Amino acid sequence: MMTFDLTFFMIAIPAVMFAGLSKAGFGSGASFAAAAVLALVVPPGLALGIMLPLLMLIDVASLRPYWGKWHSASVCGIVVGAVPGVALGAVIYALVDADAFRLLIGLICIAFVGWQWGRARGFIRVGHFAFSRPWAWVTGMAAGFTSFVSHAGGPPVAVFLLGQGIPKTTYQATTVVIFWAINLMKFVPYIFLGIFTTQTLIVDLLLAPFAVAGVWLGVRAHHLVSDRVFFGLTYILLLLTGFRLLWVAFS
Repeated sequence: MMTFDLTFFMIAIPAVMFAGLSKAGFGSGASFAAAAVLALVVPPGLALGIMLPLLMLIDVASLRPYWGKWHSASVCGIVVGAVPGVALGAVIYALVDADAFRLLIGLICIAFVGWQWGRARGFIRVGHFAFSRPWAWVTGMAAGFTSFVSHAGGPPVAVFLLGQGIPKTTYQATTVVIFWAINLMKFVPYIFLGIFTTQTLIVDLLLAPFAVAGVWLGVRAHHLVSDRVFFGLTYILLLLTGFRLLWVAFS
């Protein structure tokens, strides 16, 4: 049985607030950093189990400010495609051990930063294209899988939405409702795989107020803080976390 001590809460509280701030204010893409940070101090499965109910709470708290502002076609296509992606994630989770998940989450952290850096430098270009339902399904499958194994479904969704030239607020609203739906899909498999425990639910009750506080900050930061400042700090955090998880996995 895990012991959730003062050190855990000193790490978990800012991580959970960051998840709320990221999802409610900056398009969800980097909110998976919270689960990655928690995986440094508890087993990865436990980190996923702690974060999912909190992410669902953040989703609900984030829906109201962006209600009805999403891109409906993208939401429908991606959510449909996410169903087989979530199922594949459940199968993979049942077959691999904790170190494999540390390795996978660490690689996702580093790859996410690399993709964002390459896009900012012009090495990776997301050209504009019209909405495509088949590509929405592919995007959803990728997002469903990466979301299940690490709560990191943001990058494929970002590529698909940014490629359509969707405005900032529409983009934000679309990601909120997409991941609200995907997180609902993940809930039942998490129960059957034993990812939720009595301990994780007690911890979630203690951390819930901080998740809501993060949402409140995120909605306001969406209009006040530049994406460049927010994501610059986030990428540093993700790189450090990713390399640390790789070190733990290999050692």
